[in-house]
Amino acid sequence: MFHHITVLKEEAVEGLRVKPDGIYVDCTLGGAGHSLMIAGKLGEFGRLIAIDQDDAALNNARERLESYMDRVSLIRGNFRHLRDALLRASVPVKDGIPEVNGVLFDLGVSSPQLDEAERGFSYNQDAELDMRMDRSQRLTAREIVNEWPEAELARILFEYGEERFSRRIAAAISAARQKGPLETTGQLAELIRDAIPAPARRSGPHPAKRSFQALRIAVNDELNAFSEALEEAVRCLAPQGRIAVITFHSLEDRICKQTFAKYVGKCTCPPDFPVCVCHNEGILKLVNRKPILPGEEELAQNPRARSAKLRIAEKI
Repeated sequence: MFHHITVLKEEAVEGLRVKPDGIYVDCTLGGAGHSLMIAGKLGEFGRLIAIDQDDAALNNARERLESYMDRVSLIRGNFRHLRDALLRASVPVKDGIPEVNGVLFDLGVSSPQLDEAERGFSYNQDAELDMRMDRSQRLTAREIVNEWPEAELARILFEYGEERFSRRIAAAISAARQKGPLETTGQLAELIRDAIPAPARRSGPHPAKRSFQALRIAVNDELNAFSEALEEAVRCLAPQGRIAVITFHSLEDRICKQTFAKYVGKCTCPPDFPVCVCHNEGILKLVNRKPILPGEEELAQNPRARSAKLRIAEKI
């Protein structure tokens, strides 16, 4: 059973300001929580395009969205190819660009992916090193751990996992694989734990949490995919359309914040100019200056929501 607790569901969908006859995109279908709520707000002529690269998520969505399938198109693929997905779904095109009224990104990994041992995402369960969201792709965590150079391992652990012991962990991995390949999440988690100084292991999350996060991001090229998808979302958005983005990682949030800032545009004229002459006009406006965070009730029900941030922007 593909069970997933959707984070900031009401806030994100309300932020999209769904119109009954609008066209909306859920770029991260997952457990279909957001999609179900969006579809319920659509009328006869409204449409929802839901994208995911996980077959389990798509199969689950067909059941959860069964009563709305007359207005829902499920697309298997990576959201970095958003424009192509919209063309496959026959979204109306304006000036060569498919045009939609709202786009949602929920960048959290679905709970089933984390909890099902065979997916290889979890440091709490022993399984083959995998971590692929799209199980048809070739690159796995096993290949990264056993074949990538030590310096590159240290880089991704530091940049993607913000792991301060990245060099020690990379060195330990490099030494261990000389004796034979690392095959399972249990092997890797234990190796990482032993590489981290004992005082640093006595408090905080599991010692392997940051490293596993970094490997997952690298396996799925998550940051580049999100950056490309967000750029395409801005281009495909109709005037007064909105983008809602839920992030769970500081690097994801930084990409969202910087991309929105790039398209908001700011006047660069000297303050004593009577009128603007730079014409540095943006195409987005921020709906919320600061990110929306989960409330205490949601955090009590779902501790994984603690790092979630929601940002919303509107096309001018």
